[in-house]
Amino acid sequence: MLISLAYMLLCGLILGWVCEKIKLPRLLGLILTGIILGPHLLNLIDKSILDISAPLRQIALIIILIRAGLTLDLDDLKRAGRPAVLLCFVPAIFEMVGMTILAPILLGVKPIEGLLMGCVVAAVSPAVIVPKCIQMLEEGYGKKKSIPQMILAGASVDDVFVIVMFTSVLSLMNGKNVSVMSFVNIPVSIILGIIIGLVIGVALAYFFRKVHIRDTIKVLIFLSVSFILVTIEDEMTTVITFAALISVMAMGIFYQRKNPESANRLASKFNKLWIVAEIILFVLVGATVDLKVLFGKTGLAAVILVLLVTLFRSIGVFVSLLGTNLNKKERLFVILGYIPKATVQAAIGGLALQAGLPCGELVLTVAIVSILVSAPLGSILMDKTYKHLLTKDPI
Repeated sequence: MLISLAYMLLCGLILGWVCEKIKLPRLLGLILTGIILGPHLLNLIDKSILDISAPLRQIALIIILIRAGLTLDLDDLKRAGRPAVLLCFVPAIFEMVGMTILAPILLGVKPIEGLLMGCVVAAVSPAVIVPKCIQMLEEGYGKKKSIPQMILAGASVDDVFVIVMFTSVLSLMNGKNVSVMSFVNIPVSIILGIIIGLVIGVALAYFFRKVHIRDTIKVLIFLSVSFILVTIEDEMTTVITFAALISVMAMGIFYQRKNPESANRLASKFNKLWIVAEIILFVLVGATVDLKVLFGKTGLAAVILVLLVTLFRSIGVFVSLLGTNLNKKERLFVILGYIPKATVQAAIGGLALQAGLPCGELVLTVAIVSILVSAPLGSILMDKTYKHLLTKDPI
């Protein structure tokens, strides 16, 4: 295991550096590292690491969401208002509809199978988007009009909506009944997630003011509480649940609200943790990519399909932004910010195959293609355009 971690970290650092030098996003180098070291090529990543790949990716996601919460100003988020709410589900719905229409034409699947594929690819990637939005907030780009905050909020809730939809469609295709309560649970779980995050964030702010603790210990407490929340959500069997990842980000937001100076210091600590977490996250995402599946007879059709449904998603973002005070350049940037996919696709892309569905391999192929196409493309476009499309405001 140790030698595998060494390979992952060193090769990830080298390929990430190479990509930065040739003006490509660092994460592309990390994904390529995972593909090269993964079980489908050199097979240099120990099976014990691959077996715990999902929780390791989840830890990395928790780190970046805590960091996002500690960075976000609640007043800025309130100013985002209605479009931030619409971005939580409208673009995803448009992409699902696009996949339901186009997948039968390009891949010869049934509409319900196309909808399942749509539920896989519709989730935007916080792991790609959040670090870039935090960078924009730190540099002051788009902050006055709450553009990074809007994207952050929408991307975080978007995943909850998409995963519930995917679970429901998968159950339907397996012959199981889909309860109306599973859809009612979407807004309820989001609201409960925010409330739980609020209570814990305020409680931690109060506790840390009363009890002097080193910032490093505070980081460990934040991580431990987050792990507990995610575990509780995973083990809940009730009809109504709560969105733990939203609780994690809300915890940071309300802590920052009550204790901004401490939040800034903790954000700096989490920024350092993210250096390692980012490598592990995207290398493990790359390790899920099977090039044989990608370059099979359906590979090209899947690429075309992913690009076309991205247009549907872009229309959904445009609709969400109607009536706002954003100019054309700013709206274009939000559209570009909603392109990247990675973590959710890696997590759920193979579930249809595991369930024994006839379309399982096609669903996995589309998930892999969506990662390889959209993550680098979205990252490049955000990197290259934010200084040109957004206004730099005073920090």
